[in-house]
Amino acid sequence: MRVVYLGKEYPEPLPLSYAEKPITDKGIQGARLMLKEANQAGNFVGHSFELIEAIVPEDGDVVAKAKEVLAVGERFIIADLEPADLLAVADLPEAKDAVIMNIRSSATALRQDQCRINVFHIIPDYAMRADALAQYLIWKKWPRWFVIRRDTPQDQDYHAQVKRSATRFGGKVVTDKLYSLPPGARNLDSGHQQIQAQLPMETEEASDHDVVWVINSDDDFGDYLMYRTYLPRPVVGTHGLQAVAWDKSYTESGAMHFQNAIPRIAKRPPVERDYTAWLGFRALADSAMKSGKTTPQELKAYLLSDAFKLEGFKGQAMSFRTWDHQMRQPIVLGGGTRVPVSTSPQEGFLHPTNLTDTLGFDQPETKCTFK
Repeated sequence: MRVVYLGKEYPEPLPLSYAEKPITDKGIQGARLMLKEANQAGNFVGHSFELIEAIVPEDGDVVAKAKEVLAVGERFIIADLEPADLLAVADLPEAKDAVIMNIRSSATALRQDQCRINVFHIIPDYAMRADALAQYLIWKKWPRWFVIRRDTPQDQDYHAQVKRSATRFGGKVVTDKLYSLPPGARNLDSGHQQIQAQLPMETEEASDHDVVWVINSDDDFGDYLMYRTYLPRPVVGTHGLQAVAWDKSYTESGAMHFQNAIPRIAKRPPVERDYTAWLGFRALADSAMKSGKTTPQELKAYLLSDAFKLEGFKGQAMSFRTWDHQMRQPIVLGGGTRVPVSTSPQEGFLHPTNLTDTLGFDQPETKCTFK
């Protein structure tokens, strides 16, 4: 089996701290690790795997690259793409029978009104992330949320899902504020003093709240909120306590294998996209080895069948929702701490068939009609 890693070198947000180096190889390292592991396992059952790396520069044409690999018969794609590029590739006539694993974009629309029959979503969407945090906050009896945010398309999407989660689980957004200060003092030696003075004033007018829910996908202010808000409150969202598919603190259910394996090949700790790339490749490889099927249509049917159960260090098998092709999975609540805070779904949030379907859009709620 040949698997294509299709990506583009999008600009990555610079870390707020100069001490933290930008990571330019997120995702591909997870795919490289899975290639090695898949071939080790496949050697025993007569399967072999090849990874084709098709990554275009920032100004490159990823759709043209997709046409190139599709023209030579490649049909299994790990897509490290933003939403517009992902849809453009998925909608190519040549990709009609492809199996595309979305490992990058959490955009809710890709699982709703913009869903595609040939796309499977490994990474959790914003609805799953918001629900995972909301369940924990309600379990903690912290129902009053002060939302502070930017207004990028990603932030608008996450913001809409936070409001949905509040309605769904009994939370309340008591204050909703656009962050008004310019990106801060990354270049100033006295930057911490400026932020220390500004943040209490930026947050003092919020109604009484239990937590601050920050939504800042561009990563230009979220880290400033912890320990600096007017009221001493926990910070959750894109910073502080985060809902993620993978966290550097997560060590349960055999996770140390992955935590140790990525640094050996990447010379850095694993990040979420390394995990989703690894998991997307594993979904394809395991399906081929367990089912004995090799064509895209056969593997697509197997991925959506009851027989497909994928292990990924989460303590339970994962599978795809048939109504939107989102992978159902436990969500780690971590970010910055040495140990995970929790894992959602939380105790007490029930579902008639699968507890992980309490995270994100359940079948009766879906707006997906596959194209």
